[in-house]
This record gives sequence, structure tokens and C-alpha cells, in this order.
Amino acid sequence: MHKFKLVPMLLMIFVLSSSIGGKEELKGDTTAETVVAVNPDFFLEGTKVSTVPCTLSDGTKTTCYQIVAGTPADHDMGPWCPDNIADGAEAGGIWLENGEVHDVDGEFIRNLATFYNDDSWLMYDANGDIYVTNTEEDCINAANPNVGEAYKNFCVECIPDYIADVTRTWLIPTKPVKLTKSAYFARGGGGPGGAGGRPEPGQRPERGDRPAPGNRPERRQEAMGFGPQTRGIAFNGVEFSASAPVDNILGAYTIAPFDDAGGHINVHQGYHYHAATGVSTQIKQKDGHAAMIGYAMDGHGIYAQLNEDGNEPADLDGCRGHYDDVRGYHYHVDAPGANNFINCLAGAYIT
Repeated sequence: MHKFKLVPMLLMIFVLSSSIGGKEELKGDTTAETVVAVNPDFFLEGTKVSTVPCTLSDGTKTTCYQIVAGTPADHDMGPWCPDNIADGAEAGGIWLENGEVHDVDGEFIRNLATFYNDDSWLMYDANGDIYVTNTEEDCINAANPNVGEAYKNFCVECIPDYIADVTRTWLIPTKPVKLTKSAYFARGGGGPGGAGGRPEPGQRPERGDRPAPGNRPERRQEAMGFGPQTRGIAFNGVEFSASAPVDNILGAYTIAPFDDAGGHINVHQGYHYHAATGVSTQIKQKDGHAAMIGYAMDGHGIYAQLNEDGNEPADLDGCRGHYDDVRGYHYHVDAPGANNFINCLAGAYIT
């Protein structure tokens, strides 16, 4: 199983490159640009794709692809929580903290009090066995934002059996419509049990849903409003989700790890990703450009963070997008440890 042992200096480079990319204003005249339509054949077996009429956020009446999917067909889900503090990295998933990816092995669980400098962390018994949610009821209760003392110091693991009948339906334009004003994502969604909703008019996204300073659209690019919560869709039909509500999870003295693909399960949301780790299907590019990993909700392509030369493109705008003649306007995801994919949408989306 693919594990992450990332060198801190490389991660520092990743984070720095992510934070300085968003200075380019969205272009007002896009008529001369190449526009690349969504290719429905990129979606894998197990997803159902059909064409339906739709209206976009800018009022454009067009057609959209309706994509219905359940769990991924291109990789296994899990594991998430190790059973004992003696377990190695292969027994657990990953955790995202301060821009870094950490293996959730037994040692990580054993050292949580040191890691967070808080002696209240003790997620295992005298035998070294880790407290793990082992029923669907436990999964739901431990993920509640108002979780009680009964689930303090639990590793929250929701397994695929709990979502056997869960499918999600997505709509993306068959051909993207680039706009001159970007749209921030609606807040909410994210971790196990995470719910969300469209903010009230005039309400700003919470801190975790706004791009970091220096990596957001400039003031000249007034956001046109709040878009969807979901950032995009992988080729296996799995959601690229909003940032996981890590502060809420940690505030309850719980850990809800992601598997090596960057995903975990919410019984309402199904299996969803919080990081792009290179495990799900990627489409290699012929010119050394970063591989394609899916589509954003506005129909623009989403690509891995780094090109084949190991560098992030230097000209990313505040949404983490840029343009070239081959791929048209497209996005590059944030570093795996950032708990983020893209910062906003540069195109019209389905309302």
C-alpha cells in the first residue's frame, strides 16, 4: 500500500509554492481561448453518465453530464485506524496536519499527547489496543460535532459496509463556461458526519474554506457569490470534498484518518476525498504536464499539483488555475497535506 514518508523540506516547498501562486486576475475576454469539453469516456466503469438539460449559475442554458456513482472501482478503501500501538504503517491510513502528511500507525497514536502537546490524548488501553469505533452507531455518534465524553480519545473509522447502498449524483457542464469573476465555495461538508449548507446572503466562508492570504483572488476579482461545497469529481465518481473540519475533530479528542487515497467515509456523504495523493486514476499527459485526475464542478479539468519536473506551475491564479492551449483553463490541486484541492471556481456551475 502506498505510504507517505515526506521530507519536511519538500513539504515546505510544496506549501510555499501553494501560497504564492494566486496573483493573476481572471481574464475578462476569454473568446480567443481554447475551451476543452468534458470527456465522458474518462469516467470509469461503475459510474453512470448521461446527458441532461441544465442551467448554469450565470444563466446559461446548456447541457450537463449527470454522473451517478458509489464507491471507487480503481482502488480499495481503507484501512484507517490501526488496532494496536505496535502496528506498522500498513495497518492505518494518513493524517493531515500543518501541511504535512503523517502515517497513522501505532506509534502515531501512541504519541498523540506529544504530537499535540496535550496530555488529554490517550487513545489506547493498558494492552496497547486502540479505541476504535466498531459499529455504525459508534461511527455516527463519534462524528457528531457535539460528541460526548463517551467517544473522547477514539479513532473514528466508518467502514464501506455502512454505505453499501449510498450513491451520489453530480452535474457538471458538458463544456465549461469561463467567467470573469470567481465563486468561493459554500462552507460545510468534509469529515465523517460533516454537514453543510449555503451561507446566508453576505456571509463569508469560514476560515477553513477561504484561500490562505496571498493565494486568493485579488480584490479586483470580486467573487460572484458562493458556489457548491463540492470541489470536483474524480474519474471514479468520488467527490473531491471541502476541507475536513479538522479543528472540530481534534476538539473532541478524536482522530478520523484518511486512507492512503486521501479518503474516508461519512454515512450520509459516502466515501470522499480530502487530499489528492496519486492513488486514484490519473491520465498522463504527453508534454510533461501534471496528470489529469478529474473535473471541477464547473467542467474545467483538475490536474495533479506538480508537473513531471517536480514543480508546481508558477502562474496559478487565486483559484489554483491557469491556461494553456492544450488543456484550456484548468486547475492544479493543492499539496496533499494542505487539506484542500482548489480555492474557488472560475467557471459557471450548476445551481
